[in-house]
Amino acid sequence: MAIGNPDSWIEQLRQCKYLPEPDIKALCEMVRGILMEESNIQPVSSPVTVCGDIHGQFWDLLELFRVGGEPPDTSYVFMGDFVDRGYFSLETFSLLMALKARHPSRITLLRGNHESRQITQVYGFYDECQRKYGNANVWKSCCQVFDYLNLAAIIDGRVLCVHGGLSPDVRTLDQIRIIARAQEVPHEGAFCDDIETWRVSPRGAGWLFGGAVTKEFNHVNGLSLIARAHQLVQEGYKLMHDNNIVTVWSAPNYCYRCGNVASIFAVDDLIAYESKNGASALVGAAASGQDEEQGDTTKTAAAAGDAPQAGKPWEATQANFKIFDAVPDQTRTVTMHSQYFL
Repeated sequence: MAIGNPDSWIEQLRQCKYLPEPDIKALCEMVRGILMEESNIQPVSSPVTVCGDIHGQFWDLLELFRVGGEPPDTSYVFMGDFVDRGYFSLETFSLLMALKARHPSRITLLRGNHESRQITQVYGFYDECQRKYGNANVWKSCCQVFDYLNLAAIIDGRVLCVHGGLSPDVRTLDQIRIIARAQEVPHEGAFCDDIETWRVSPRGAGWLFGGAVTKEFNHVNGLSLIARAHQLVQEGYKLMHDNNIVTVWSAPNYCYRCGNVASIFAVDDLIAYESKNGASALVGAAASGQDEEQGDTTKTAAAAGDAPQAGKPWEATQANFKIFDAVPDQTRTVTMHSQYFL
């Protein structure tokens, strides 16, 4: 049987039909080759849309594209946790890989704590691959891709995207740039902390960090904002630490039972903003010290009038976030039930 190409793979995967084993192995090899040429901290240009955890909720990923715009018309940064817990982890990760293969500069894929051999053997992705292919070969190929996923992305040098948060072992971005990422996620150290999240976290991995830590890290590294995922937010997103950090969550009705909405974070054209307002305008959140009022987050984003005004430092506002709900049952190939939580 002839091996397909990214366009044919995307067409098939959008119907929630997983690829034949030879095709997905070829896709994994193609994407791994692309990722090997990319950096630990992948530079990305605005405008771009930043997404949080997906967790195998395939039909909600399609809704995300409907709300945010189809690639390549819209560029995306996905901050990890593509697999586990949802029923369609294989199709979800395969579609994102196919889009990466077809539009490598428009899709950036970061590594989450679930992009791990150990974690996927516990939370569903390994079992899903076994069930759909009858062996672990595809799972092994996907794990080889996990090893080369970016650890972070930086948008125009100003907005840092990571999966979990900050690490007590990391003070500068250069310390992330020199990490040897082509390995299984270690149990401790900077690699683990950036993927997970300095008080020990009650979740059992990583650290908790406060506003002073975030503000200092942004100041030292010339950042306006840190975007992270990893934690469920009922309202879809949450700005914290005087607007120095935002948590973005992109899996609506998480595990098909949590009742939350999801969000995506549309980052403005920062270069155009800087040109209009001066270079100092992108110093941003640390200088403003203003708390964000979230308002009504049960619908779509706020009006464009809420965007930053000329002369103000750039910071994320309601206007940057698009809120969406889980798609209804009739749009899915199967009805959602809580037992889909794997």
